[in-house]
Amino acid sequence: MIKIQNINDVEEDFFKPRAFEDSNEVVMSVLEEVQKRGDAALRLYGQKFDVAVPAQFEVPQAELKAAAEKLKIEKRDVYDAIVYSHDLALRFANLQRKSFKDFEEELAPGLITGQRIIPVDTAGCYVPAGRFPLVSTVIMTVTPAVAAGVKNVIICTPPRVHPDDAVEAGKTGSGISGKAFVGGKPYADEGIMAAAYICKVNHLYAVGGAQGIAAMAYGTESIPQADVIVGPGNKFVAAAKRAVFGTVGIDMVAGPTEVLIIADKSANPEWVAADLLAQAEHDTVAQPILVTDSVELADKVREAIEAQLETLTTKAIARKSIDNCGRIIIVNNIENAVEVANRKAPEHLEIAMEKSELRDKIESELHNYGSLFIGHYSAEVFGDYAAGLNHTLPTSGTAKYTGGLSVRMFLKTVTTLRAENGKAGMLKSAAAASYLGDCEGLSGHARAARIRIEK
Repeated sequence: MIKIQNINDVEEDFFKPRAFEDSNEVVMSVLEEVQKRGDAALRLYGQKFDVAVPAQFEVPQAELKAAAEKLKIEKRDVYDAIVYSHDLALRFANLQRKSFKDFEEELAPGLITGQRIIPVDTAGCYVPAGRFPLVSTVIMTVTPAVAAGVKNVIICTPPRVHPDDAVEAGKTGSGISGKAFVGGKPYADEGIMAAAYICKVNHLYAVGGAQGIAAMAYGTESIPQADVIVGPGNKFVAAAKRAVFGTVGIDMVAGPTEVLIIADKSANPEWVAADLLAQAEHDTVAQPILVTDSVELADKVREAIEAQLETLTTKAIARKSIDNCGRIIIVNNIENAVEVANRKAPEHLEIAMEKSELRDKIESELHNYGSLFIGHYSAEVFGDYAAGLNHTLPTSGTAKYTGGLSVRMFLKTVTTLRAENGKAGMLKSAAAASYLGDCEGLSGHARAARIRIEK
């Protein structure tokens, strides 16, 4: 049962970062071997960790198209939902792209500075396909890269046994964890392949885990080196992303998901409970939090959580999350919830209040969160799936210094300078640069500036 406590009893550790991922020898070995041996290492680790090791890693575009067409026929509602979600995400990402602009400005006479926004050449997107194949992650990682103007957007995702190879795999007892089917046709989760086709990914490779991250970080005979790698994954994927940062850019190293809901007596306890459970079912260490000034609401939410848990197919996971990591915090005044939220810096932050001056005031004072959901009808799950926003967000307090995945991740902001001979700005900058070079003891710097203005 979820814990209810007064704000004065909340432990200081509650506000500290939650770390569940560490680098380890297995991951470092995978990275080293892939860097040295390329595709051969991918096949080696595929046999250890995946259910299939295809003869070729790239899944042909024809297979992606076939998966999309199959989904359209067999599960039209899901197909339409992916198309709708992608459309909203692309529209939002295009708006983000428009906000990053080139400019050139004369700061002083003859000293013309500029900024250019340039997309990276290759973006690598990792899409998990373990217990829950994350079809929505295709949308959230590929779409902003496409909107940014990246020419080559690739996906690495765990392989599956191709339907054409299913009979053979069955005969040999392979195609399962610990006994991979080797040498068949490349294939992946059909939902992920369908979404990849809808989102116009350039290449999809059936390579999972830390070895997939290594392949995109270093490049192999089959898989190109990416400039940035984005997307979630298990602790091995997270450790691999952390280790390759510097060789490539990464979006973030995400920890367990979290939601913090600020709610007053106007909130519907059934809705609040549902939103808390939506996060709890992700992981046994997911953190669902309610902050309220209403003891009555707190009690009703607790009751609703217990009732709704009984109908969840993910009850076993959600139960552990609720019991071990969830909590309801009672504050004396709903405005006190602002300090709790800003200190916690949650991944997802909801304001479950009716529209009012007080809600507007609370909204304006909140500044540490991944995404903010305002009002009773703005369910966090909309942001997960179909509201245009990106669901790849900072966790474990990192929202204090960064936002979520966006078009920005795939763009470089570079600067330019044009200096015109004899103009006042150029002369003054040359003189200032020479004096500062002298001051720092860098005579070569000083000379390179001074030589341009000496007669």
